[in-house]
This record gives sequence, structure tokens and C-alpha cells, in this order.
Amino acid sequence: MLRKRCLTPGGAPLILLVCHLITALDVPLDLQQPPTLTHQSPKDYIVDPRENIVIQCEAKGKPTPNFSWTRNGTHFDIEKDARVTMKPNSGTLLIDITGGKVEAYEGVYQCTARNEHGTAISNNIVIRQSNIFLIIKFIYLEGSPLWSKERVDPILIQEGNSLILECRPPVGLPPPIIFWMDNYFQRLTQSERVSQGLNGDLYFSNVRTEDTRNDYICYARFNHTQTIQQKQPISVKVLSMDAINETIAAFLNDTEFYSDSPAGERRPTFMIPKGQTSNKLVLRGHMLKLECIAEGLPTPEIHWRKESGELPNKRTFHENFQKTLKIIDVTEADAGLYRCIAQNSLGSVHHIINVTVMASPYWITEPKNLVLAPKETGILICRANGSPDPSITWLMNGIPIENSPKDLSRKVEGDSIIFSDVQTGSSAVYQCNVSNEFGYLLANAFLNVLAEPPRILTPTNQMYQVIMNNRALLDCASFGSPIPKINWFKDDQTSILDGDPYVIHDNGTLEIHVAQKDNNGKYTCIAMNDLGKAENRVQLEVKDPTRIIKQPEYRVVQVAGKVIFECKVKHDPTFTPTIMWLKNNEELPDDERFIVGEDSLTIGEVTEIDEGTYTCIANTSLDKDSASAELTVVAATPAPAIIYDRPDPSTDLELTDERERSIHLTWTPGFDHNSIIQKYIVEYEDGLHEPGVWHYLTEVPGTKTNAHLKLSPHVLYSFRVVSVNEVGRSQPSYPSRQYQTAPAAPDENPSKVEGAGNEPDNLVITWETLTGIQSNGPGLQYKVHWRQKDVDDDWTSVTVANVSKYIVSGTQTFVPYEIKVQALNDLGIAPEPSAVVGYSGEDLPMAAPGNVRVRVENSTLAEVQWEPVSPKSVRGHQKGYKIYYWKERSVFKRSRRHVEKKILTFSGDKTHGKLPGLEPFSLYKLNVRVFNGKGEGPPSPDEQFETPEGVPSAPAFLKILNPMLDSLTLEWGAPSHRNGLLTGYTLEYQPINNTHELGPLVKIIIPANETNWTLKNLNYSTRYKFYFHAQTSKGPGNIITEEAVTIMDEAMASRQVDIATQGWFIGLMCAIALLILVLLIFCFVKRNKGGKYPVKEKEDAHPDPEIQPMKDDDGTFGEYRSLESDTEDHKPLKGSRTPSNGTVKKEDSDDSLVDYGEGGDGQFNEDGSFIGQYSGKKEKETAEGNESSEAPSPVNAMNSFV
Repeated sequence: MLRKRCLTPGGAPLILLVCHLITALDVPLDLQQPPTLTHQSPKDYIVDPRENIVIQCEAKGKPTPNFSWTRNGTHFDIEKDARVTMKPNSGTLLIDITGGKVEAYEGVYQCTARNEHGTAISNNIVIRQSNIFLIIKFIYLEGSPLWSKERVDPILIQEGNSLILECRPPVGLPPPIIFWMDNYFQRLTQSERVSQGLNGDLYFSNVRTEDTRNDYICYARFNHTQTIQQKQPISVKVLSMDAINETIAAFLNDTEFYSDSPAGERRPTFMIPKGQTSNKLVLRGHMLKLECIAEGLPTPEIHWRKESGELPNKRTFHENFQKTLKIIDVTEADAGLYRCIAQNSLGSVHHIINVTVMASPYWITEPKNLVLAPKETGILICRANGSPDPSITWLMNGIPIENSPKDLSRKVEGDSIIFSDVQTGSSAVYQCNVSNEFGYLLANAFLNVLAEPPRILTPTNQMYQVIMNNRALLDCASFGSPIPKINWFKDDQTSILDGDPYVIHDNGTLEIHVAQKDNNGKYTCIAMNDLGKAENRVQLEVKDPTRIIKQPEYRVVQVAGKVIFECKVKHDPTFTPTIMWLKNNEELPDDERFIVGEDSLTIGEVTEIDEGTYTCIANTSLDKDSASAELTVVAATPAPAIIYDRPDPSTDLELTDERERSIHLTWTPGFDHNSIIQKYIVEYEDGLHEPGVWHYLTEVPGTKTNAHLKLSPHVLYSFRVVSVNEVGRSQPSYPSRQYQTAPAAPDENPSKVEGAGNEPDNLVITWETLTGIQSNGPGLQYKVHWRQKDVDDDWTSVTVANVSKYIVSGTQTFVPYEIKVQALNDLGIAPEPSAVVGYSGEDLPMAAPGNVRVRVENSTLAEVQWEPVSPKSVRGHQKGYKIYYWKERSVFKRSRRHVEKKILTFSGDKTHGKLPGLEPFSLYKLNVRVFNGKGEGPPSPDEQFETPEGVPSAPAFLKILNPMLDSLTLEWGAPSHRNGLLTGYTLEYQPINNTHELGPLVKIIIPANETNWTLKNLNYSTRYKFYFHAQTSKGPGNIITEEAVTIMDEAMASRQVDIATQGWFIGLMCAIALLILVLLIFCFVKRNKGGKYPVKEKEDAHPDPEIQPMKDDDGTFGEYRSLESDTEDHKPLKGSRTPSNGTVKKEDSDDSLVDYGEGGDGQFNEDGSFIGQYSGKKEKETAEGNESSEAPSPVNAMNSFV
């Protein structure tokens, strides 16, 4: 459904109309609606009498439509004819003609579908039976074949004369297809000399002795009835002059003899058409066939050209050996004079055909169903063209609109019906009939007045998958009356998706130009009108493209060898591609020598037939990639290498058939150096405008050595040819001789014509100038036209030269102008150019947006709304609106600070916008300004608003002061952003022991006016962690943390230092270390001597099952286990502390001397056990990181252990 500005037929803006240009399928079938025809039989319906007649008429609507028919303009009572039935819930007629007469049911039929909301009518359907059946019926009743029996006399003709064999097939509907065959049902060979005309006759430009035969048979095939009929065979005997005297008497009595004189060489004459001129009428969109067949000796060649222009390049075809000119999809531009030329070595003859193109009506704007809400406005447009100009007739519910009930909300203006302030009862079906003498068009379009909330027609939760860097289209088809507005959202975002890379189309589809991975996600579309809203969610997955990263490469292999083509594919991990191999774009041979692997193709026992192009295709459900390589098979015996190189330049360039706009170029190719020439490139030099510069003109296949070149006027041409083979391009040939075309008026006008003023009182008209070859002649100038749009003024014009810009001064500010720039030279002017619309210069907007309102959504976001300015006051292209806003002060501070203004820009005609990133609990001011290409307009009056409180930021700092044995003091700074009135501070703290375990948490509430706090009753020599934050009435702010340690008791510290410095303590530690070292050495020596004592043999004879050598042992210690595996070694040293369960924890056994203290000096208890776990490395690092902490000492470790 589209919303657009509708215009009156005169072109002036009437009113902003809501035009629902929708098809019947857009209106859900559960809603009330007039009938809509969905299917009907063609206007011309040729029936087969052997089959029943089916006249189709289908429609839909709510309530379900009722159907009726007319035949030849009167009501067709189906109930009274037992042979006619109507399909249930349909208007389709079934006519059983078994045993009946088809003629009884021929005529003009029309279907009507109606319900309580309106009436739709079909085209006039003309029912006719194929004429061939009438002919067959008549002839077989008379006992004759299809072709009337006639005596076909043998034809005797002198060699070299022309001949026409007439077919004269019976008339059929549709016409039959004609072809000539012999008795063996083989088609007769045709050529430039012998060919079949459009009328079915067989034409001989000149006969030869090999044309002698007695079975020239004309066949007629009637496609509609699938029947073929034949004419009686025709016998032809061609005599040379030597044989005429011998056979003339034998054939004189019963043969027809053509020409009684020798047939020598002669100039061409036309066999068809006759005379020097003829006329041809063709309808637009149909096919045009022009035919010229000539006789002469030697056989003439036929050429075609259009007198008043060039033949349409892509729609023109030459058939029947150039004798038939066919132009498909004819347009009005194809009208004119066509000349066919027959030429041989003795002369030429021509015939001119005047082609007139007429047109049955064709649509420019076909009326579409219109859905309006009550009180809305809309328009039905029925616009068509034709030749002659068609007439337009409006009907309402099948009745001429002038005879229908009056409706004040409806106004008919030519090809449009305008509806305004429609009511619920205004629903109806309107018919537009456009006709001229060559045909008619009939269209049904309903007006349906509905008030419906939005509904989404697209399936819910649909998954869309797209390849990365491709376009993604997410559908959101909707229906509602009034038309719903569609908005899209991504994931949980609240902002509307609009602008790059997103585009929301009029039908609700969301387009992502180039999909990327970050576009993955869930998308929600919301349709909303005055009666409600509806939403739908879809999901988009962007996949990696499928790419062949290792492509097959060119291979040369000897016979009986093996070749491997690689094809490695990179693809999205969620896809499993299928790999397919082709040979010469066909399936691989069914041969076991071809082995297709996961990423390769292997061919074994290669033979010569394996040569070709091998293609690897990787397919997924979304995309594919392919790569090809050539395989060349060579003989197994060594052979001299073939040298390939670029071709030599072409030579002998010759220009013939010189004309004003074309010329014929021929050349002799150079040596191809064992690589076939693929194509020839023809280049030209313009000696008048760009001497020394060569341009591409055209190219022809390598099999041709000539080209027909199209030329431009007033150019001094030279041509050269470049040959191209697989190795590369040849050097250019030597240039041809020069050829200068005559000047002419320009064929085209300047492009890129634009108008845009750079001052409020001017209009700057610019264009792209014509090139020298486009000028067509000397004295190139430009005629610049302008006039104010929508004002009844004459065109003002000025002629300039050698410029691409003209400035019109003294204009009004920003008014539209129609602009044309026309090229002319000394020979004349170019065709009339089409006008473009430009605008004079812009000026600053005069008005400020009104009724500016601010709605504060939260402490950091506000929405601003305003009323748009009038378009006239913008005085330029409206670019959008700007919001200037600034913070005056915080609410709790009365002093002003430096004001920093910020700007937010909203493009287009938006009337609202949001201000993000505001500071809470602050006083703001703003104003709104409209801006155009010139600048900004005046600001609106300043609007003032306050943001509510928010949570504060973290305190500026937190310091620990005066740590004592059982107390310390905390000092802090207020938050840098209070975002409201502080209601207090919250302090939480907890102790941390030597194993970094946290103790119980203590919470204290502190008044807002405090900046320090002293904590008492703390443990001495203990680390504490503090958590501190401020809060407002909206809640707590961010937390700041800190750690500190209370100091040690002085007496304890003194005792520890004394013990650590005593000589006896140092000696004791050394003795313990020495004792442990001796014990370790003793155990090690004993184990290594174990294989030498007498008990060894006993152990070998009766091994302990628990003491077996380890498998796969490297033999370092014989059959004995390593120390690490000995059970004895897991026992603690004598006197050491052991857990009560007799085990040693892994983390205890993993302790390393190097991990504790500097230089690897470990600490031991009095009993010799290692106590490193009580003064760990982590604790040491933590202490070093805090200046208020004390580093642990051996004495501290002992104290903590005791």
C-alpha cells in the first residue's frame, strides 16, 4: 500500500490524497469487499468442436459473489439449456456439445459477478470454432479431399527462367503453417535461389536442371486441430537449350511450356511485391514482416534499409535468406519507408514499402483497487494511449456512471475519479473502458470503505538467511485502514532503524544494502494506525560466502597418464556444500577412471577423449561458486614444442559501400601463431576533433574479416584493426585511408542538465557539453531555455557557446523553474529536449518551529517535540531541524558555570527527537531551528527543563590515615557528579587473614556532611578491606575500595626482633638443616647399594607384588622404582607434623623453597618441618604493594603458627 501526492488532470496540486494502490490480494479475504475478477477466458476464444466448451469466470469477494452471463447482449438463461452448467462457487460455464452443434453456441459472452458491495464484469469473450472444421465438414460431406481436386499439369521450363509453384492452401482459423516436402516426407532444400514466400508459394529466382522432379508437394498443418493436409504433387522438368529441340514435340500436346526463347543473364525484377511501392499496416506490439523476392540471373541478393533512420538493432531479424525483414514488438518509431534492394552483377532494382503503425489501446496507468477509511480521500486513475487516440468511458457496477446514483463524494474528471470525505456506504466496483477502432481495454477497480486496525500478513518468527555483502530484505506486509505506519527495531533496542544501512520501503520491507555479520539478530516490525497496532518478529542470519580457495589449474598430461584437479572450498560452518564436477558443462562420463574426492577430481589412464574443460561447482542452499580448468592430452612420445604467440597485425584494410552514416571495412588477417584468432577489435581516429587518439568502435568474431561500421556526421575517420587470440592482442594494423562524413544537425542534446541557484536571486543552469564527435558539425552552440514552473509564462532563451553554465539573475527566492538546453550547429538544431525542474537560490529560513515541548523520560534522556514550519518559510530545500541545548547549572548549585552548547541534527521533516547523555539533577535550556542548504533559521524561544535525580558517581578518593593498634581514620572526597542531593555514605569493611580469607562484613551509615571517619576496636596487625559509596534518594552510587593494616604491638615486635637476633636461635636452625641433609644423603646411598646385599637374590626369587619395576622404565635405576614412586618416600620425616589421617596434601608437597622469601631461603619450625605455607609468596607481594603494611618475618610466622 502506497501513500503519494495525487494531482488533478491539469497537473496542479489538489490535495494530499491517501491513495491505496493495492491489488485485491492485499485485502484479507475475511474482510467485507466488493467482487474482484481473478480469472477469465481470453477475448478471442477459438474452440475445438471435438471438445466441450469451457468459458472461465472466477471472482472473489465477501460476501461470496453471485454470477450471471449475457450472450450477444441479452441475458443467457443457463437453467433453460440442459447442455450448459455452471461450476459450483464459480462463474465458469461448461457447455457439453456432444452430439450437438457448435454453431449454436458461437457468439459474444460476458460474465457478471456481484455481491452487496458492487458488481464486476468480464471482457466480451467471442466464441468461434476453427474454420478448418467447417471446411472439413463441407468437403467430406461432398466426398472430396481438403484441397479441391484439380488437374495439375506437368511444368516444362527452360533452364535459367524464374518459376512460381502456387500452394493456395484453404483458409483456416488460425491460419495453417505451410511447408514443401517430397514423396518421402523430406523437406525440400531452400536457398537464396529457391525459397518459400509468406503466402506459401515456392519461388525460383532461376531454375536449374537439378530442379527437375515430379514430387513438389505443398503441405498445410493446422496446429489448433493437429491435422495436416497436402496438395496434389507438382511435376517440374527443366530443359537446357540442347534438349529443347529433342523433347518439344513429346510435351507440346499435354504440357505447359514456359518461355520459348533462351534464358540468359538478366537484371533482377521483383516477383513479389509488384510495382515500385506498396503499403503495410501493423499494430503496435505486433510483429512486422516485409517480404521481397526477386528473379534474375545470376541469383539476386536482397538488402534492406530504412529510409528515415536506422533499423532497430535488437528487434530486427532477417529471414528466408534476407528476403524477409522481421521486426518484433513494433513501436510507433518503426513507421516509415523501408527499401528492399535486389542486386546482381548486371544491375539492381528496389521497392519501397510504406509502413504505418497504429495501436489498439494500451495501459499507461491501469486503475487499481482502492481501500479508504471513512472521511479519507483517494483517486482512481485510468490512463491509456493508442492510435488513433482512444476514448474513455466510466461505469459503476456495470452501469454507465452518468446513469448511476449521484454521490457527492465522487467527482469524474476525464481519466480520473476523485473521492473525498467517503462514507461507509460508498463501496462499489468501477469499470474503465478504453477503446478505439483497433480494440478495447476493460478494467475493474473497486472502492472499498473500511475502518480496520493493522494486521501483519507476513508469517511470524520467519528466519531469513543471506550471504554476507549481499542485500537482505525482511518482509513486513501489512493491512489496515487507515494505512498503517511501519517501524522496525533490532533486538532490544528502542531506536527506530532508519538511515544507512537500513531502508524501509513503502510496502514495509526492511532492506539492508550490504549485510554484515553485525546485522545478525532479531528484528521487530510494528504496524500502527489510529485504530491500533500489530507487530511481528523475524530473525536474520548473515552467512559467510562460499568460495573456492584452491582452484583447478590448466593441465597437460600424456596419454595413459594421470591428472588431478584440486577444488578446495571455504564456506560458512553452518552449511555443508555439495561439490559437483562437469566436463564441457555436462555431467562427467560414467567411467570408473573418474574418481571424485572430497576436494579433487582424479582421472586415471587418460585418453584423448578426456580433453576438455573441467568445472568444479560448490553449491549451498544460498550461493555457489565455480572454477574451471582446461585439460590437454598429448601423445606419449616426445614431440617438438608448439610455439604460441600473439597474432601478427592485419593488413590490406579497404573501405567500401560508403554512406553518410555507415561504411564497410574489410581486411586480411595476419598469421595467428598456432592460436586461433578469437575476435577483431576495430578502432577509429577522429582527425578533426582528436587527432592521434584512437577509440574503440566495435568488434567482430574471429571468423569474420569484415565489419559494417556505423558512423557519425562531421568526423574525419581513420580505422585500424587489432587481432586477439588466447595469447594476447596483436599490434594495431596500419590505418586505413581517411573518410570524412558530411556534417549534419546534432542528434542529441547535452546531458546532466541541472538548475540550482547559489544566491537567493539567481538560477545557475549547468550541463555536460557535447564532445566533438557528438557535435555533428561546425559552429556548436547551446540554446538555454527557462521559465517559472506552474506559471503561465513564455519560455526565455539565450544562445551560448563554449560554456557549460549559464546564470539567470533577478529570480525570486527558491522557486521552481523548467529548464531545457538544446544543441545546435551551423546545419540545424537537435531534437526538442525534455524539460527538467530546477530551483533558484535558497535563502535563510524565516520562521522558527513553534510549540516546542520537552518530555523528560529519565535522568539522562529527554524527548523534544515541535510543530513544523511552513514550507514557504523555509525558502529552500528543507534539510531538517537542529536542537541547540545546554546545561545552565545543577539544581543543587545556584552558581552558573561556563555554558557549553551542544547540537543535535534531525534530517528531513521530523517533528520530534531525543536528547541523550544528559546530566541528572540539572537545569537545561534548548531551542529548535530549521535549516536548509543555505543555513539555519531563527531559533525558537528557549525552553527550560530539569532532569530528575540519579545515582551519584563514586567518591573522588578514599584515603587511610593514622593506622594504630586498634583504630584508623578514613578520609574521602565527595563524588565529582552528585546527580542529586546526597543522603549519606555507606562504609563496609571486613578483615583478611594470611590465607586471603575474608572475615565478617561490618556496615556503617555515615551522614552526608562528613568527610572523614575513625574506626575503633580493630585487631592489631590485621589487614582490612573497605567498601565505600555515596547515595541519593535514587539509590547507591559506584563503590570505591581500599585496603589497610593496623600496626603491631610494640612489645611483641621487640620480642620478635630479639629472638631473631639471638646466636642460639641461629645455631639451632643450622643444626636442624644439617641433620635433615645427612638423613637425605644416607637414604639415597642405601637405595643405590640395594642390588649388592644377599637379600637381593631372595627378593628376585620371591618378588613383592607391590614392589615391581615400572613398565616402560628407561632403566636408569634397574628394576628399582624411582624415589618419586617409592611408598617409603611418601612418609614424613621423623618428628615432622603430619595430618591426623596420615596423608600429605598435594599443595603441601608441591611447596618450593624458591616460592617463599627472597633468594629461596625457607623457614623451618623447631621440629624441622617446613613452614613456608604460613608466610606465602602471595602475602609477601600484597604487603609490598601497600606502604602501610609490614613485611612478614620468620618470627611473625612462628607467632602466627603458635
